[in-house]
Amino acid sequence: MAQTRGVRRAGEGFEMGDAQGRADLRVLGACPLDCPDGCSWVVTVRDGRAVGLRGNPDHPYTRGALCTKVNRWLERAGQEDRVLYPLRRVGRKGEGRFRRIGWDEALDEIAGRLDGIVREHGGEAIWPYWGTGTLGYLQGLEGYAGRRFFNVLGASAHSANICSAAGSAGLEATLGSAGGMDPEDLAHAKLILLWGTNPLTTGHHVWKFVQEARRAGARIVAIDPVRTRTAQQADAHLAPLPGTDAALALALLNVIVGMGAQDDAFLERHTRGWEEFRERIAEFPPERAAEITGLPAADIAALGAEIARTRPTAIRATQGVQRNAGGGSVLRVLASLPGVTGDWARLGGGLAFSTSGHVKLNKAALYRDDLRPGPVRTLSMSRLGEGLLDVQDPPVKALFVIAANPAASTPHQGRVRRGLAREDLFTVVMEQFPTDTADYADIVLPATAQHEHADLHEGYGHLYLTWNDPAVAPPGECLPTTETFRRLARRMGLNEPSLYDSDESLAEQLLASDHPWMAGITLDRLRKEGFVRMSVPDPFLPYADGFPTPSGRLEFRSGLAEAVGRDPVAGYTPPAEVADAARAERYPLALISAASHEFLNTTFGNNPELRRRSGGLTVRLHPDDAAARGLAAGQRVRVGNDRGAFEAVLDVTDRVRPGVAATTKGHWAKFAGGANANAVVDERDTDLGGGPVFHDTRVEVRAIPAD
Repeated sequence: MAQTRGVRRAGEGFEMGDAQGRADLRVLGACPLDCPDGCSWVVTVRDGRAVGLRGNPDHPYTRGALCTKVNRWLERAGQEDRVLYPLRRVGRKGEGRFRRIGWDEALDEIAGRLDGIVREHGGEAIWPYWGTGTLGYLQGLEGYAGRRFFNVLGASAHSANICSAAGSAGLEATLGSAGGMDPEDLAHAKLILLWGTNPLTTGHHVWKFVQEARRAGARIVAIDPVRTRTAQQADAHLAPLPGTDAALALALLNVIVGMGAQDDAFLERHTRGWEEFRERIAEFPPERAAEITGLPAADIAALGAEIARTRPTAIRATQGVQRNAGGGSVLRVLASLPGVTGDWARLGGGLAFSTSGHVKLNKAALYRDDLRPGPVRTLSMSRLGEGLLDVQDPPVKALFVIAANPAASTPHQGRVRRGLAREDLFTVVMEQFPTDTADYADIVLPATAQHEHADLHEGYGHLYLTWNDPAVAPPGECLPTTETFRRLARRMGLNEPSLYDSDESLAEQLLASDHPWMAGITLDRLRKEGFVRMSVPDPFLPYADGFPTPSGRLEFRSGLAEAVGRDPVAGYTPPAEVADAARAERYPLALISAASHEFLNTTFGNNPELRRRSGGLTVRLHPDDAAARGLAAGQRVRVGNDRGAFEAVLDVTDRVRPGVAATTKGHWAKFAGGANANAVVDERDTDLGGGPVFHDTRVEVRAIPAD
């Protein structure tokens, strides 16, 4: 593999002089953020300071480019509002008033409070709440930093369901894992369906492979309720009502089967439940799907015929499409489509949702759930308000927030804030900045940024593992999350040896996998090379030898779905609110709160330049919907329902379909008038996986009086 010139490897300290004779050090690392691209980056260090950041040109997926957000990473890390020292609350919860304290005082306070809670209420009264602020296996969500510590205490388990739980569960029920095709192989497709995904905003590196396919003659079709940046670049765009995607997919299959274009040989050898699924497909002719989706039947029939004629066809779907009541069903049907056409057996065909199912790390060795003193309950990340206000026996008495900002990013914002405001709730927040959630903390602990600590990463949109070397010393008294938990375990007198493992030891345990796809990948190699592609077959047809389901086949009929009380045959589960006619009378608009081009979840939500570029919290309406309400572009409006409301500036545009209100997530509530889009989203679960329903929400939009 080619290596970046002038880059520090483990123990080498390689330096390159600049034009002024100063010595620059270039350090390989990885972007930690919740994005499928999992970029490899290079930090330039001069005199102990990080002075430059770029994408690694040697990485086959990153290819030297970072996104508009991460290009401001170093600027963000040096902002004046960076949390540099431990803080203790001095005002009311939510006010964000703190005084600086020392680490000894902070650790003594936390250790004493946790010890008392365990003795009085039991370990399950502690909720370790991990988020996606970093996806590192050591410092963040992927490895649940501190999980061993909380396991020893017997704390409640945390269901990190807020991102892709529904889709992953749908894929596991159908394919046997949350894997899929390698997104790089989109370059070999002849037709690409970009389904509920906007990669030019949410993971732009895949666009290179889409463009390769296009140059070879492929057509690109975007399916999204909004004409996004990506949809504007596609050859065609279909805009269904939110949450109706499975009905559309079934109608496309209806056309395909009606033309006799199914792959009978593949269906016979590699699938289970075809006859039952075929009956389900017959229930969704284009005319019925048109009524459900709001699309013209002719457009549905035309796309179905195009798929029928085109091999291979690839589908790229990401998290947005599964954030509704039928989110698991959507991915079941999307994964079934290439099973009917046989595209799972063709290079460039299939579905690309997440590659996480192909990562065969030894996660059990890292998590050490065997350290729990006994079974524990599981609390849902996306139902934080419920967990803090309603859960009893025992109630949650301590909340430990790691790499998360749930006051801004979790459904039913009003309930979440009422829960966080409980005076009897001891809340610790590990953070880099004074977020909306940090304002409710009793203790804030200063956390390192990515270029200040070591970590190991995958990318859930490719097949590479990446090592992140710390490039500079942390500022102030910031500590890596792993070190914080080592110190806290020592302060509590915990004698489990594994709580004190070094970062390098943790990484080595994680890499100690006997799966053939992990062959030859060691920490030493990762530190020397920066990144390594997993040892998957080339070409990579993940299900060429069968599917990792109980039957060894793609399961149109799933025993896993049946076991949790769902329809065993893949089909359409209507959105709960969007399809509710009675609710539509009160709240006629279906709300989409998609990813922002300037923020990643709420990361960068406090960066002044990116806030300026975002234009603030905006809501888009189709001209017909704006006119029906007497609204004009540029007005301040109230977007609300019976759960709450947020204020926004109105943008009137035909880029959003009639009947839909479109906004973006990631805005800090404190900078958006006190609330963002999550004020109107319910705490409900998807059909499979227990995921959240951000895009299954009805609202009304009204003008805010000028006075």
